Amino acid sequence: MNKSLFYLLSLTLLLASCRSDDIVYPAEVNPVTPPQASEVVGFYLLNEGNMGSNKCTLDYFDYSDGIYTRNVYGEANPDVPKELGDVGNDLKIYGSRLYAVINCSNKVEVMNVANTRRIGQIDIPNCRYIAFHGAYAYVTSYAGPVKIDPDYTQLGYVAKVDTATLEVVDKVIVGYQPDGLAVSNGRIYVANSGGYRVPNYENTLSVIDIDSFREIEKVEIDINLSRVTADNQGRIWVASRGDYFSKSSKLFCYDPQQKKVVATLDTPVSSFWLDDDRLYIVATSWSYETMSTKTSTCIVNTATLSIEKEGFITDGTDAKIKVPYTVAVSPDTKDIYVSDARTYVNPGYLYCFSSDGILKWQVRTGDIPSSIAFVR
Repeated sequence: MNKSLFYLLSLTLLLASCRSDDIVYPAEVNPVTPPQASEVVGFYLLNEGNMGSNKCTLDYFDYSDGIYTRNVYGEANPDVPKELGDVGNDLKIYGSRLYAVINCSNKVEVMNVANTRRIGQIDIPNCRYIAFHGAYAYVTSYAGPVKIDPDYTQLGYVAKVDTATLEVVDKVIVGYQPDGLAVSNGRIYVANSGGYRVPNYENTLSVIDIDSFREIEKVEIDINLSRVTADNQGRIWVASRGDYFSKSSKLFCYDPQQKKVVATLDTPVSSFWLDDDRLYIVATSWSYETMSTKTSTCIVNTATLSIEKEGFITDGTDAKIKVPYTVAVSPDTKDIYVSDARTYVNPGYLYCFSSDGILKWQVRTGDIPSSIAFVR
């Protein structure tokens, strides 16, 4: 389900679980089996937290000793009110800094990657995802308030941010409710969802020229677009959430050279992670027609434009994962990490699998574990 729509429809329930602004959750340490790594030293995991509760938290897994620590930001920044804020939507490392996109707090929190000490924030309303190129960060913004309205008129934009000053230096208008974005060959590709305009979803991929920072075209793909990534051949992979009724979630490959969609894969996508020529996918698909949820995982080979493997968890552990929410692959060990959002209002879990899909360990996370960033 579109996260904004899910959160809005569930807001009354979620507010019942809100915490006091003054509560600081202590760090919680959990030892697991350390991986045999060389280049990567660990990773951060951003937990969204329930909408309206200011429960977004940050965890860290240290490869050297196998220690998984919950809420490292709160421990490192005890003087920051409300800690990270409301709904953590994206997490990236660029240079020596860690950037956390906090959707409903209307900011990107910037930290020192070595110790998560706060450096500052970038103020962007209803911000969603972040990407980088050169001296700049690029952040998608819904621009308007959280509001489901088929006649919603506020177009979204992409903000250009100077990473030295943390100031927004330019903006370009795109489509309604832009979500994921990817940088490739001098262009920024932006997935316009139109998620607030249900059932009048957007169906376009905005293409922005980086040098001029202007939208140069819109490419029709499918409705309610979400995640975007660029593969090693310069092709753009973009996921559609569908409409949660008769139109299902799908994955598309757009070739900018041929200016057309070169592959349409009938596989649902909630989150994906590109590792070399393999796109790892997890999905939780809700249908209002059947009033039921289906979960799935798969691997897409981006070189052959085909599904390489259905179900990359091979030991039966997938049966205990209620809501597979995000996926990440360690660039050196090739361990596969899958998070479970479970009930959306209680702590989730993170599962670590070997490259052949066998469970190595699991650990409790914060609420709604959503984004992973590896530290090199």
